[in-house]
Amino acid sequence: MATLAEHSLDLARNNPIWNCKDLIQNQLIDYVRATVVHAVGITHLRRIADFAALYQQLGAAAAPWVGQLGLVRRWYQPHLERIYDDARVRLADLEQLEQLASAAPTRERFLTDLTLDPPQATGAEAGPPHLDEDYLILSTIHSAKGQEWDSVFVLSAADGAIPSDLATGHPAQIEEERRLLYVAMTRAKNFLALVHPLRFFIRQQSRFGDRHVFTPRTRFIPDAILDRFERVSFPAAGADHAGDDRAPAPRAGAPRVDVAARLRAAWAEHDPRHPHGAPDLPRSPPASRQT
Repeated sequence: MATLAEHSLDLARNNPIWNCKDLIQNQLIDYVRATVVHAVGITHLRRIADFAALYQQLGAAAAPWVGQLGLVRRWYQPHLERIYDDARVRLADLEQLEQLASAAPTRERFLTDLTLDPPQATGAEAGPPHLDEDYLILSTIHSAKGQEWDSVFVLSAADGAIPSDLATGHPAQIEEERRLLYVAMTRAKNFLALVHPLRFFIRQQSRFGDRHVFTPRTRFIPDAILDRFERVSFPAAGADHAGDDRAPAPRAGAPRVDVAARLRAAWAEHDPRHPHGAPDLPRSPPASRQT
């Protein structure tokens, strides 16, 4: 044990790199002495001797840069396997780092590139995704060319959006819109959904305005091929809906609201000319005046 410790001390004293780093040298020597004094074991001394020999080899003036990181990895690998449970994954990261180092002409260039463009994450085995990894990709149809995803939702599969109402003036434009829908639908690997909104709300109205227009399904999905699609409505059609767009019947025991009475009361509150309520509104607009 004493012979191995003295050998480690000699390596530390004779290494030119240690001569430039007195603080590290003193720490190493103190650690070796403490190991000998407390008789921790021959294994620790061997580790110190291997580390000192590696440092001497790396600090040699004639030592080439290519392959130095491989020497460090091979020295560190047994310690990696001893300390970490996921040693195999960590070792793969070091091997990738070694390949990057072999392409750099100098150590300075390698450290500069690694500092300016560090990896965003270390490698890991595949597993259940975290919440921040289960994300949604929003893409235009043009940007989706060449891409593929497990599930694809094509929004606004209504005439006026697909094809666009600005691209229906010429047959060639309509055919181009058809090709765009084909591109969108063929981006899906396992699941495809064409979302057809039943109505478009008119712009430039109040926040909760209900003015809207009904929207036809895109002309590129005619009735002849509807049997190849599974049609799903939201909310699902039930007994209250009777399978159509009519409003559901009120639930039993639900409070009834007299909207007309509330409007008359609001009118009377703001218009002193009608203290007993608002006059009945005409059912049809008055005839226009003749000029």
